[in-house]
Amino acid sequence: MTARRRALACHPQGMDITAFAALVSQLDHVTVRIREGALDCRYHGRLVARQVGPGHVVIRLSFELREEMLRLFPDTFAVPPRYARHMMVVADLGFDEGAIEDAVAAAWKLQVEHDSCSGRTA
Repeated sequence: MTARRRALACHPQGMDITAFAALVSQLDHVTVRIREGALDCRYHGRLVARQVGPGHVVIRLSFELREEMLRLFPDTFAVPPRYARHMMVVADLGFDEGAIEDAVAAAWKLQVEHDSCSGRTA
């Protein structure tokens, strides 16, 4: 489901970090582990998402999709100044679970496409 369609069918209930880890671990070739006390999710070593606080994760997204997610789900996503120049958005897990699922899927797809361009096969 696209972010635009999800905005119409909003799922405002959030998730906790355990549910987030379970979600990300379902993605092909994603390694989910605890690094320095925080959840770290990577596709062949490339960042998909990382925990940055008790109820917050940073998710790698294209700049275009990041702006769309910020516009559609301002309570769920934010870009603190330290991430402004990076392809990342911070998600508050206490808000829209569906939007977070879409962002994670997009982050995974971004890394899969990177591997396709570099010649690696999933």
